[in-house]
Parts: sequence; structure tokens; C-alpha cells
Amino acid sequence: MDPISLAAASALVGAMATDGWQQARAATVALWHRVRPEQDEAIATELRTARSTALTARERGETDREQALVSSWRLRLQDLLDRDPALVGDLRRLVDEQLTPALPEAEQARIHTLVQKARATDHSQVSQSGGDMTTHQAPRL
Repeated sequence: MDPISLAAASALVGAMATDGWQQARAATVALWHRVRPEQDEAIATELRTARSTALTARERGETDREQALVSSWRLRLQDLLDRDPALVGDLRRLVDEQLTPALPEAEQARIHTLVQKARATDHSQVSQSGGDMTTHQAPRL
């Protein structure tokens, strides 16, 4: 799965519990309308239901329920990317311009750490971590 689908799903579910939800929801429905217009009304309805679930989960401290929502929306977003990989830029813009700004600062930082990119060329090596990391490298002979 593309890491941007996880970042988008996490930001989307996080935004459900914020004052910026209406804008985040409208932007998400607009993306669906552009790429799958036959699904936009169903998605709008599902987002309303998901928000209710997210608010209840947060109120009760049910992090597993909130993570289930993230997983569900990640699959939907990944399906969009699988059908049209060129949408990755649109999805990244949705995350960067609409969803992440709706989140509190602590959650914004978490979303930014979900997407890491690196490119190794020639004989270079890349190591990335979302947390603690220890590497051991054998000496070159």
C-alpha cells in the first residue's frame, strides 16, 4: 500500500473530531466527485456516519475503534490510487492543504512522520525510521 493512503486516512479520521471537519469533509467529497462521481453521495453519507463513530470512540477512549476507521478509509483511498496511480498528487494535496491543517499541532506532526521518502543512487544507502533505530554495518573489505 502507498504510504500516502495511510497518512490521508489518519488525517481524515483525526479531522473528524475537529472544528475544521466540514472543510475537510467537503474537500474529501470533492476529490471523490472528480474521480468517482458515481460514489460521491455514498462517500458523503459514509463520512457522516464515520464522524459519529470517531467522536464516540474518542469520547470513550476506544483507540482500537478509531484505528479500525483509519484502516477502513485507508483501504478506500488505496483503492482510488490502485485504479489511478496519478491521483497520488491529488491525495497528497488533500492531506497537506485540507486534512492536516484541520488537526491539532500534535496530530499534524504525527501525520508528517507517516510519509517518508528516500532515494538511493549508485552505491549510496538509505536508512529511515519512524522511531528509534539501531543499525550495524559490516566493515568494507
